[in-house]
Amino acid sequence: MKKIPVLILLIMSIFAVNSAQASGEAMFNSLGCSSCHGAGGHSTKPEYPVLAGKDSKYIVKQLEDFRTGVRKSPTMNAMAPMAIGYEEIIADYLAAQ
Repeated sequence: MKKIPVLILLIMSIFAVNSAQASGEAMFNSLGCSSCHGAGGHSTKPEYPVLAGKDSKYIVKQLEDFRTGVRKSPTMNAMAPMAIGYEEIIADYLAAQ
């Protein structure tokens, strides 16, 4: 009897993780990030860094630095504000790639 609630929690957590990953992927693509950084953050262009597999805290920090102007890049200074509120979702998605 006690195994059923645990099984239900496990199934719910799997759906939550898959949903968060799908949301991160959707945000990454819809904001245009994949245009430069490649599908799933796997850039094939040397001028754009690979973001796949990077630590999520690092990615969030870089987005904040571009948004506030601490880091200078005309493209990223314009793009980063569009990710406000989604930084962690996008970063978690990229870290898992």
